[in-house]
Formats: sequence, C-alpha cells, structure tokens
Amino acid sequence: MTIIDVRTPAEYMGGHVAGSINIPLQEIPNRVDELKKMNEPIVLCCASGARSGQATYFLQAQGIRCENGGCWLDVNFLVKNN
Repeated sequence: MTIIDVRTPAEYMGGHVAGSINIPLQEIPNRVDELKKMNEPIVLCCASGARSGQATYFLQAQGIRCENGGCWLDVNFLVKNN
C-alpha cells in the first residue's frame, strides 16, 4: 500500500502520516506515470477528504487502484493501530 497526501507542502510539513508521500493535488495529473508504478492500492488523504476525493476520482479514471482515505489524521490513526 502507498499513502499519498495531496495537501500543500506547507500543510504536509505541519504533520503527516509516517511514510506517506506528498504530492499536492495540482501535481497529480502530471505524475500519473509515476503513480502507476507505485504499490497499489494507493490511499489518498488530505485535510478533510475533499481534495483526496478529487484525486481518487481522477486516478481511478486513469486505471489506478486507489481509495480516498479522507482526513490524514484518520489514516494516521489506522496506520498506527494496525
């Protein structure tokens, strides 16, 4: 599994899921080839789930197995407790 945080670099620096990768939402379309090479499923997160939802919808349309994890704090909780 790969965790991608689609928040801005400044938001990411304020706290993130350990081991996650920061790819801001606006960069997602330009990095599809890179994302296709990552371990699936890809879990996307952000501050509330809105931006990660947009990224999930876009990437699924590109044939990438991914899901919207929602808020990064929720994903962080799940990662730490599994």
